Amino acid sequence: MRRLCIDHLTEYRFAAPCRLLPHRMLLRPRENYGLRVVSTALEIEPSASIRWHRDALDNSVAIATFAAECSQLRIASSLIVEHFDESPLDFVVEDHAVMFPFGYVAAEAAMLAPFRAPTWPEDHDSLQSWLTMLGRLEAVETFVLLDRMNRAINEGFRYEAREDFGVQSPARTLQRGAGSCRDFATLFMEACRQLGLASRFVSGYLFAPLNPAFSGASHAWAEVYLPGAGWRGFDPITGRLVGPDHIAVAVAHHPEHVAPISGSFVGNSDARPTLSVAVNVRAL
Repeated sequence: MRRLCIDHLTEYRFAAPCRLLPHRMLLRPRENYGLRVVSTALEIEPSASIRWHRDALDNSVAIATFAAECSQLRIASSLIVEHFDESPLDFVVEDHAVMFPFGYVAAEAAMLAPFRAPTWPEDHDSLQSWLTMLGRLEAVETFVLLDRMNRAINEGFRYEAREDFGVQSPARTLQRGAGSCRDFATLFMEACRQLGLASRFVSGYLFAPLNPAFSGASHAWAEVYLPGAGWRGFDPITGRLVGPDHIAVAVAHHPEHVAPISGSFVGNSDARPTLSVAVNVRAL
């Protein structure tokens, strides 16, 4: 078992006093048999009332409502989690899904339909060309195919800590040959959907003590639904399966639906607010 501390500080500075509208926060990890949240602390300035709920995908969502005007918004989250030892390869796929292509049984297919529908249908040709370059796509073990795709992004694309809002389309990432972790996760997710596999976007954190750039920012990867094994994570940044170094916070069909903090304000629109984010993931 590993105990990790996650500090996530977000600060907005506004050009003039403004009125903050409700803000949506996705900061609490998704607890399961392999992850337990030990303690949480959430500090917000100016003061706000907080309402918690779980959304349709069982993400923990906090809604902050503000009363006073302000010139600065500061949201500081501090978490301690216990991550239990697990082997990423310790799963069994049902017989009918061992080889690709395969079909989901009717009950699963109905639930998984939204995660098989492409988010960028206009990128179909670009994705198909890239998948064709990877080699034979049929009569191959499903895991071997997914591992090949994951490693191809890791080895064939250049990582960059892109600060722009949102994600690149898969076609844009293929064209540039570069992107951020969320761009790579999006490419992998959409490629899976192109093949008829249910896939979803995951945001969270990565414990990477040998690479401070990854432990010093939020992280993103993709999950694929494999019958018998459930949702299994693939991280194109590392080229490996998701394991005990990953802490999932939220999942979504669309990558832009799981920003850690989102909201709006009413005030002077002549000058954009400045944003600074600091993340630190460390072992205790």
